Amino acid sequence: MKPPPLAIEVEAPAAAVVLPSSSPRWAAGIIKRTVLSELRSQRGIALPLVAMNLTWFAKTAITTAFLGRLGELELAGGALGFTFANVTGFSVLTGLCAAMEPICGQAYGAKNYKLLRKTLLMATILLLLASLPISFLWLNVDRILLRFGQQRDIAGLARRYVTYLLPDLAVTSFLCPLKAYLSSQGVTLPTLFSSAIALAFHVPLNVALSKAKGLQGVSTAIWLTDLTVVLMLASYVVVTERGRRREDSAGGCAEEGGRRWWEQSLAEWATLLKLSAPCCLTTCLEWWCYEILVLLTGRLPEARRMVSVIAVVLNFDYLLYSVMLSLATCASTRVSNELGAGRPRAARDSAYVSLVLSVLAGFTGGAAMASARGQWGRLFSHEPGVVDGVRKMMRLMALVEVVNFPLAACGGIVRGTARPWLGMYASVGGFYLVALPLAVVMGFTAKLGLGGLLLGFLVGTLASAVLLVVFVACIDWDEEAGNARSLAGKA
Repeated sequence: MKPPPLAIEVEAPAAAVVLPSSSPRWAAGIIKRTVLSELRSQRGIALPLVAMNLTWFAKTAITTAFLGRLGELELAGGALGFTFANVTGFSVLTGLCAAMEPICGQAYGAKNYKLLRKTLLMATILLLLASLPISFLWLNVDRILLRFGQQRDIAGLARRYVTYLLPDLAVTSFLCPLKAYLSSQGVTLPTLFSSAIALAFHVPLNVALSKAKGLQGVSTAIWLTDLTVVLMLASYVVVTERGRRREDSAGGCAEEGGRRWWEQSLAEWATLLKLSAPCCLTTCLEWWCYEILVLLTGRLPEARRMVSVIAVVLNFDYLLYSVMLSLATCASTRVSNELGAGRPRAARDSAYVSLVLSVLAGFTGGAAMASARGQWGRLFSHEPGVVDGVRKMMRLMALVEVVNFPLAACGGIVRGTARPWLGMYASVGGFYLVALPLAVVMGFTAKLGLGGLLLGFLVGTLASAVLLVVFVACIDWDEEAGNARSLAGKA
């Protein structure tokens, strides 16, 4: 009979004697060491990412606060403009850039630094090209919003807000690849420091520009702050890459064979585009769904007040999303690094530890939102109707956050395996086949208003999370390590 796992067989004159009594202790010790080791690895990546993303999304909260101080109409117009910018611009650029995670992460695990540099350059070019049609779309934002039934005064202010935000498209085309390039290597402290410095710069900049130019000034402050981060990160990358190339030259392996890092082949572009398409669709489908929530809110009775309420509620969601994004990026980095290094078991352990952490973080984030519901609205508006609406809606949104955390972590895991289309399937199934139809029925047909919209999103988010958990459970890690070896071996 085959002995139980981890049982110790001791040779004896008569027969083998199995000592299973110590097996559970040994198994528990191995599991404990594996989990603790993985937690230490993820802590070094995740904690700086959490702090960095908190400062990054705090910028959004500060921007909304300054819009709220300008008035209810400016808050609604700015929120709608920001929504349109997310739907048509930043979601596309962020999604396209997400293809860097599996390529750079696996290349770093395989120590293929030339592929890292190539991917950074190609992704930046890709995002700059994508920014051109997006710019033309932004210039016609008011006409588009009016066709979607938005009020004319809110749409006009949204256009003013987005027009002054146009330079941020070019800035983001550099910023996203730089952040992805560093995080795929587990290098997070430079991004944290630059984001913190930029956030400190963002507050006085808003004070000065909002007084001088009002809504346009608040919009201008956003891209100026982002530009500060780009300049600092670009300087760091240039310095570190020069040092790495000197080390490679000293070791006799500088650009050995093939093309130089700035010379890309059609096959390398095809690989990037093949991953960019599903990554972009996954990110866009999720972002669009939540931004469609804002657009649907604009069709409710008392649209101006309801849009202001959902804008304030989603600002707390943005802060929690900073933690979700950190966990997802950490999961993607650890999984891709281990697969690129040819360690499928370690990649599997990283994925499962990330998933457990995301569940715990989900309950913590939901509890934080529920606890803050009484005071959060007062930070953004003095209107009693807005404050009371925020207090009620944050209770429902807290339940959505409990599910959002494991959903984000699973998305990071499948990106790390270079199979982002799994996330796309989950987004289509959960958000567009369940969340949106159910939200419309409950919000408008059942006349439950904004609460009905959020209930529909809760059910859809849960369906999407269940699909992704099933996908992760079915991953063949040995096969994925072989695929990573093939991907990261391209130079």
